[in-house]
Parts: sequence; structure tokens; C-alpha cells
Amino acid sequence: MNILKHILPISQQLSKCLATVNTQQVFATLQRHAAPSVRAISTTAPRHDLMQFFDDKKNWGEQEVKHGRGWTKDDLRIKSNSDLHQLWFVLLKERNMLLTMEHECKEKMELFPSPERLDKVKESMENLEEVVRERNRAYYELETGETGERPGKVVPNELGIRFYYRAFEHVIPKYANRKWNERHKFTFGGSAVWKFLRLYRERLYNEKRKLRNRERNEVVHLLRRFPNIDRETLAQRFPTVDVEKLYKLDKIRMNQSVKSGSSSSST
Repeated sequence: MNILKHILPISQQLSKCLATVNTQQVFATLQRHAAPSVRAISTTAPRHDLMQFFDDKKNWGEQEVKHGRGWTKDDLRIKSNSDLHQLWFVLLKERNMLLTMEHECKEKMELFPSPERLDKVKESMENLEEVVRERNRAYYELETGETGERPGKVVPNELGIRFYYRAFEHVIPKYANRKWNERHKFTFGGSAVWKFLRLYRERLYNEKRKLRNRERNEVVHLLRRFPNIDRETLAQRFPTVDVEKLYKLDKIRMNQSVKSGSSSSST
């Protein structure tokens, strides 16, 4: 109560003084008495407001928008950390703008021009993150001898499916953390789980087998239709298919001989 008796008269006098002085004088006084290294008030003038979420108006209604390629890792490795930091926010604004334009075009049932821009921005952001991780790993390995990244390992879940688990820091030890032990089960068992794993692996095997068969049939079709096709390029396009072995098949060679015979008779 004694403190209030001292503060109340001072506050009343201060209110009377402020009532006689306008806002501009108070602001000028604050600026004069403020520390030189601290700014009293910082404001920025609005220029584009919410229009930064939209593309340039000259691109509205266009079928195609001219754009460049994405940022590669080699391009980003020669940039400084401050440049990468600025570029990240530029890409982030570009991604937000493209997502807004894509949503707006869907709402109006219009064609979104050059949708590959989103893929290039996503690829650029992924490359930027990878370059930053490379620098962090190099720094920590030089200073501490470790990568500095969060440790992790491949563990199975309750259904026996293996996944990569990243470790987290906890205040409570693992053996005493009841909630963590209830949520994270890295063991599995039981006849139902083993049956599920058998059917799941069978499904994965069938998908891989069907994919190999589709690629093999496609290579056979290309060899029949284009006998002089570059086999090295074909092998790079379909790495799971033995192109040389298919090229030696009788049905492909017979098809080539028939085509060569028909071409000679026509001449």
C-alpha cells in the first residue's frame, strides 16, 4: 500500500504531461533519447499486399509461361550461406504463389499454365536442403568427428514392416518412459502377423514380377518395330531387361529377316 501511495501521484502527473503533448512530440523525444544501437519503431510501407500470392497479371489466362530450369546442386554449392538463406525464401514465396494460382485455376475450372514450375521449385528446394546438410556434416565432422545429424536405425514395427526411425532426445530415460514404450513397439510376433508378412511379401514380389514382364514385353515390341534401334540406349532405359539376350531370340531375328526380305523385293 505504501508503494501505491508513492506511485499514484507520479502517474497522475505523467498523465497530465502527456495530455498536453501530442503524439509527434512524444515520438521525437523517444527517438532523441533512444540508444543509438536500438531502433524505437520500425515500419515498412505495404507495396504489393496479398498480390504477392498471385502471378503477374500479364500471365493470367496464358496457356504457357516462360520459365527457366531449376537450381542444381552444383549451382548451389558455389553460393554462400547468406545467399542460400535468401534463395530459400525466394523459392518459398514462389511455391506459395504457384500453389495459390493452381488452386485458383481449379476453382475457376481453368488450365493452370506450365504446371512443371511446381516440380522445378520443389526440386530446387530439395537440392538446397541437401547442400545445407552437406555443409553441416562437413563442419561437424571437422569439429567433432561426427556428422551432427540425428542418429537413427532401421527397425520393424508391430506388423513386421521395417522402417527408418530417427532418435529423439527425452528427459526421461528409455526404461522409465512408460508412454514412449507404449507407443514405440519395435518387435512383432504371432501367427496373424506372420501370415500378413507372407501375403505382403507375396504381393510385393508379384508387383515386381509384373513390372519386369511389362518392361520385357515393351523391349521386345521396340526391337520388332525398330530393328536398328540403339541397344545401349535401350539397356540404359530398361536396366532390369537383358537387351542382348532378347535381341538373339529367334522371333525377333525372324521378324528382322522378313522385313529385310520385303524391303529387297520392293526395290
